[in-house]
Amino acid sequence: NPLSCMLQVRGVKGVFLANQKIDGKVTTLITYNKGRDWDFLNPPDIDMNGKPTNCKPPDCYLHLHLRWADNPYVSGTVHTKDTAPGLIMGAGNLGSQLVEYKEEMYITSDCGNTWRQVFEEEHHILYLDHGGVIVAIKDTSIPLKILKFSIDEGQTWSTHNFTSTSVFVDGLLSEPGDETLVMTVFGHISYRSDWELVKVDFRPSFPRECTDDDYESWELTNLQGDRCIMGQQRSFRKRKISSWCIKGRSFTSAFTFKVCECVNSDFLCDYGFERSAPLKSESSKCFADFWFNPEAPPEDCVLGQAYTSSTGYRKIISNVCEGGVDLQQNLAQHMCPLIAPKGLEISIREGSLAVKPGEDITFIVRQEQGDILNTKYRVDLGDGFKALYVNLTMTGEPIRHRYENPGIYRVSVKAENVAGHDEAVVFVQVNSPLQALNLEVVPVVGRNQEVNLTAIILPKNPNLTVFYWWIGNSLQPLLTLDNFLVTKFVETGDVRVTVQASCGSSMLQDSKVVHVFDHFHVLPLKFTKHLDMYNPDIPEWREDIGRVVTRLLAKETNISEETLMTVVKPGLPTTADLHVLLPANQPKRKRSVTSDK
Repeated sequence: NPLSCMLQVRGVKGVFLANQKIDGKVTTLITYNKGRDWDFLNPPDIDMNGKPTNCKPPDCYLHLHLRWADNPYVSGTVHTKDTAPGLIMGAGNLGSQLVEYKEEMYITSDCGNTWRQVFEEEHHILYLDHGGVIVAIKDTSIPLKILKFSIDEGQTWSTHNFTSTSVFVDGLLSEPGDETLVMTVFGHISYRSDWELVKVDFRPSFPRECTDDDYESWELTNLQGDRCIMGQQRSFRKRKISSWCIKGRSFTSAFTFKVCECVNSDFLCDYGFERSAPLKSESSKCFADFWFNPEAPPEDCVLGQAYTSSTGYRKIISNVCEGGVDLQQNLAQHMCPLIAPKGLEISIREGSLAVKPGEDITFIVRQEQGDILNTKYRVDLGDGFKALYVNLTMTGEPIRHRYENPGIYRVSVKAENVAGHDEAVVFVQVNSPLQALNLEVVPVVGRNQEVNLTAIILPKNPNLTVFYWWIGNSLQPLLTLDNFLVTKFVETGDVRVTVQASCGSSMLQDSKVVHVFDHFHVLPLKFTKHLDMYNPDIPEWREDIGRVVTRLLAKETNISEETLMTVVKPGLPTTADLHVLLPANQPKRKRSVTSDK
């Protein structure tokens, strides 16, 4: 089942807290053996006021929030410390599930076996002197001047005025060292004030340092009372409730440990195996999942070598048990068979599948599974180069090549042995970078009249160039592999047409404005053959000649240059069309064929 979040309990190896979400309900679980077995948290019998909680399993448990704080200078919702083993403090609630808005504070000093409620609201927590002093400040948006502290693992709490003026608390800091008894509260008096730092020193509160007589031992057990956890029995030192002293720098929490004999609970299901539901007559066992074949050889199995198949169990990592039960014994040995190649891949070291003519390319061939010593690799680079390789994927030898001519090349590698074969294919585009792009379009068109938009590129790369067309203010381009597009304009006015040409890693753009009218006249123009001698048949020359002709005609006819437009056509002999645009508010007059012409 899914775990929404998980938290390692510091100080005790193998203990974790986790929140599990099932059918929308979040519950808190604890494990003492790195996740092999999980249990709910036992609820306390009474609350902080001594009243019965009426929380009885299996309908009611303790649940904790396991989130981290956004502010790095305040604690999260669960607090543990390496030098305070067994001491856990967190915010949560009692009930059938975790409730987001309930953040009562609970504490345990025996690593989750028994819990006590200490506050009705969430507090920021700071451990001092190896957990010998627990400092708590209420998590609130109002200013504070009182903090609470406990020297008996949260059984009783005292208050301390850390400032005479209330402060909006932004964070808590302790001086370096787990043994420190000095902390700093920092915040601000108002939202416009500077930082306020208040130092709190608990050292004067303790008359002396602790001696051996001030400590007692406690043994770590899980919720079932088992003392052997992670393969050993462990006992820790903690200060007696009645002792009022400083643990200091020399304090060590570890007391004694004893290695245990291995039992079934020291083993997990191995990879590919899943634990069955417990039966009444026998303990649960590990069975292979439907997708896993425990006798299948590993991916790196080489013909002639031997491998062992799993029994379905493995010892929990960091578990130190010795002797006793060994669920990993009697491993079956098998000889590695000849395995057909699988997962064959071919790639280009430089990363790009589009290259320039004459550019060096390095092909890399990889194989995920199958035999590599007895496999042959047939390589075809698509331009006539073919070769046969042995041990190609084992040596990692690259294949270097160079394509001289533009085009699309199919590169294939076929791996084959007696057991089977596999093939990998990649297509390489070889093209020259684009140097020029010109959009050719009739500048004057009629509404709802078909118009041909043509993109002229240099050099020409047939089937290798993609064209993106934007009409007007549209953000969605039209894509074509042809260098032309036939379209219509449904409204009059000026419409901007933009085209981008993409070939390999190069991309160019050109843009033109098309004037759309309901009515206009087109008159064909012819020129003397003498002009053909100077016609290079390129877009720039045609545009220049068109502007010159328009200016000359406007001067000779006394017609406004804005109403004339000359479009020189491609090719020879040189011809053109003169577009005569009708003004929007043309005055009424008598029409005659002569004057119109």
